[in-house]
Formats: sequence, structure tokens, C-alpha cells
Amino acid sequence: MKKALIIGSTGQDGAYLARFLCDKGYQVYGTYRKRSASNLWRLQYLDIHNDIELIPVDMLDGDSIIKAITISQPDEVYNLASQSTVKASFEQPVIGGEDTGLGVTRILEAIRNINPRIRFYQASSSELFGRGGQKPQTETSPFHPANPYAAAKLYAYWMANIYREKYGIFACNGILFNHESPLRGLEFVSRKISDAVARISLGLEKRLCLGSLEAERDWGYAAEYVEAMWGMLQQQQPDDYVIATGEAHSVKEFVVKAFGMVDLNWQEYVRVDEKYPVLLDDGTLRGDYSKAKRVLGWEPKVKFDGLVELMVKEDMSRWQRWLKGEKFPWDAPHDSPSPRELAQ
Repeated sequence: MKKALIIGSTGQDGAYLARFLCDKGYQVYGTYRKRSASNLWRLQYLDIHNDIELIPVDMLDGDSIIKAITISQPDEVYNLASQSTVKASFEQPVIGGEDTGLGVTRILEAIRNINPRIRFYQASSSELFGRGGQKPQTETSPFHPANPYAAAKLYAYWMANIYREKYGIFACNGILFNHESPLRGLEFVSRKISDAVARISLGLEKRLCLGSLEAERDWGYAAEYVEAMWGMLQQQQPDDYVIATGEAHSVKEFVVKAFGMVDLNWQEYVRVDEKYPVLLDDGTLRGDYSKAKRVLGWEPKVKFDGLVELMVKEDMSRWQRWLKGEKFPWDAPHDSPSPRELAQ
């Protein structure tokens, strides 16, 4: 039986990857941040929290990384841990650099010293390309990071390459473009929209405030993207791959599609206000996944319309279940009124 260690198993990608690997017959170990031990709702929501062994890890603490690898003795390590958003990287650039950048070097050093035969996946990002002019972006497109998060990711990208070339570590970078799902955090614009549409349609909210409608991104489905992560580590030679849909859509398109699903005119509910953060940088990012298709046999099945429908339907279902008084793992705001309060 193969063993895998997912560093950052409680996030969107980590939860989907854990389920995918469990279904593949792996023995799965997952890490969680010591300072957010209660954030296990995604694993519980997918009903896999009892199928994986959880280990606390702090990316600033090399000893905790060594301990996790020693305990799990993995064949494969997937690093999905990083500072969660671009906004957070501007607020805490030093912590972001430590977590997202230097934390990867700590993992690579642990692998080199404990077992250099471990195969390593590094979660890279389309943010590496920043405002680069080439479209669509491929594995050879120039990098031009435009925020601290992207700069830290770029450092991690090159460290994975350096350890691959210098020490022969089987290290792969997955340059993933925006990938969303019902497990996305509410701080991300896609989920902020789907959650607000559900609440507005059920009379629980009156408006949705956003900072920008013009930014464009290549939006894919996270549950499919984790299959590509696994595929990279099954190859004979390590390499880097762009994972994307090849399509770019704006935040406005997401809004229009989402409100259309519940037969509401989005213009009556959406407010663009400068006091709200711009959750995506200006500019267009659109990936070319042809290498992943050719080498990994991977291509996206869920495109933009299907993704929006999937997310809105799931958030609608959650709020409807909540109104009936059901209790289940979820990230709904803690200040939401209870069904009993709404009835009064």
C-alpha cells in the first residue's frame, strides 16, 4: 500500500486530494496548522476525517515537518500549504514569505535528509505570471509576480527545481490556475458570490458588495485539479505543468451566471464599492494545459458554466438544510441568525 503525506490537508485542495488518494487505496496522512486545529469541516463534509491520520505541522518549524515525514514514511508528499490569499500576503508579507516560500525549503531539506526517494509535489500558482503579456500562459511563459504571495510562490517554484537538478529529488510544480468548488473559503470571490446568491434568493441577505467586476481568470473545478497533482508524481521523470481550462471569464460573468440560476436580476443586488477589497488583481490569466493533456492525459471536464452551477446549487442546498434546522460541517458565518430567530 502506498503512503502519502498531504501538507495542508484541511484546505479545499487538501480535502479533495485526500479523498482521491483514499479512493486510490493509499494510506493517507494529513497535516493541519496547530493554530487552526478546529478547521476540519472540509474533511468532515467529505466524510473522510476518519480515513486519514492527522499530524500538526507549522511551516515555520522545520522540526515539525521532519516529525511528520518520519511518522508517515510517505512515498509521496504533496505540499498544499501556504498563505491563503493575495490580500493576506500584503497584510503579512514576512509571515507569507516564511510560510509559502521558506517553508518549502524546509520540506525539501527534510526529504533530502530522511528519504530522497520520496516524490514531491509543490502547489505553484498562476499568480507567478502576474501581469505578463503572453496569453495564454504556458510552462515557458515569463514570470512577473505582482504581489508578495506570488513572489513567495516563485521562490518555492525555483527551490523545487533546484532540488530536482542538484539532488535528484523527484519534485514537480503544478502551476494551477484558479480552481474553485463548494469547499472554497468564503474569503474567495467565487464562493463569496455563490454563498451570497443563495442567501439573497432565500431572503437571508439583501445585497452583495464586491470591489471589482472586471478582473478575468481561468476558473476550473478543484476536485478535478487534484487528479493532475497525483498524475504528475506517477510519471517516469519529474516536470512542471500548467493546469487550467484554457478559458478566461470575468467576475461579472460569474455574477450574471450565478444570479441567473435563481432567476434574479443581479443589478438589483450587486454593489461595487471601493471600500471592499479587490479580491482579484486586474489583468487576465488564461492557461494552456496542452502539455498536461499530452503527458498526463489530463484535461478539464467541468468548465465555467458547470462550475458556477455546481457552486450555487451546493450553497443553496446548505442554506435550505440550515433553515430546516439540520446540523452539518460547514463554514457559514457564526453570526448567522438561527432558524428560530428568523421565525420570530
